[in-house]
Amino acid sequence: MAKQDPYSVLGVGRNASDVEIKRAFRKKARQYHPDRNPGDASAEAKFKEVQSSYESIATAKDRNEYEQQQRMSSMFGGGGGGNPFGGGGGGMEDILGQMFGGGGRPRGGNPFGGMGQPQQRQQRPKGADISVSLELTSEQAEQGGQFPFTFKRLKPNAAGTMEAASVTLRTRVKAGVKHGTTSRLKGQGHDHPEGVAGDVMLTIRIQFGEGRFWDGNILVQEVPTPFSTLMLGGKVKVQLPSNKKIMLTVSPETMVGDRLRIAGAGYDGGDLELEFVLPDYDELSEEQVKALENLKNSGL
Repeated sequence: MAKQDPYSVLGVGRNASDVEIKRAFRKKARQYHPDRNPGDASAEAKFKEVQSSYESIATAKDRNEYEQQQRMSSMFGGGGGGNPFGGGGGGMEDILGQMFGGGGRPRGGNPFGGMGQPQQRQQRPKGADISVSLELTSEQAEQGGQFPFTFKRLKPNAAGTMEAASVTLRTRVKAGVKHGTTSRLKGQGHDHPEGVAGDVMLTIRIQFGEGRFWDGNILVQEVPTPFSTLMLGGKVKVQLPSNKKIMLTVSPETMVGDRLRIAGAGYDGGDLELEFVLPDYDELSEEQVKALENLKNSGL
């Protein structure tokens, strides 16, 4: 059986951060853990699949390696022996067409074509671009500096064929860089056997630790709030990204997923949205179980 896409297994998008992926993993792992599903072989298999998926994309480095493997697998067609680029034969033109979306040399006897009149000079074929994420802490992003990142790139080897090589580069990041900023590093992408190398598209992703994530350009912080407080109203203590602590007033009948926006409390003077979520209970006390049973019996 083909291995399932780890993003689909965990139920996250391809742009998910370390924190979002870890949160999704914990939720799935609890759901399928053997202790909660004794004797259930399908749940055990699913638990192992969730573990394997998390290991594949847990960190930015893991995700970059996984994405590069997927791209190269797609280029090579996932074929078996013979032609390493897949397909049933064909020459270098066909290989280049599969790998780089274009041909190499012009076909035919007259290299200028037509009636002997030279054609407009053809642009050299270009290797594929590579998308890479550079994940920084908020402190690193605020201070700026030089940071390394590693990715896989197709290069020609001594035998004249293309193979994947691990490459580490360093890039300078300006202080106060914005989340999602993308820069193009020319000539650092996949090589082309008969042309020029593609580019690297480097995207900055700023991490704020567990419980905080980005929704577009807005930083969001989860606020674990007991169900009773959500329904009846009350106050919860919140520590903002600046480490300042505030007492947040919760209105009665607040729903899970509701948000409050605090101007200027996010990254680099941006806004912060506080999102109400239920606490993550590993275990319930007997008293809590009885209280929940009473709520259930009362229709809540």
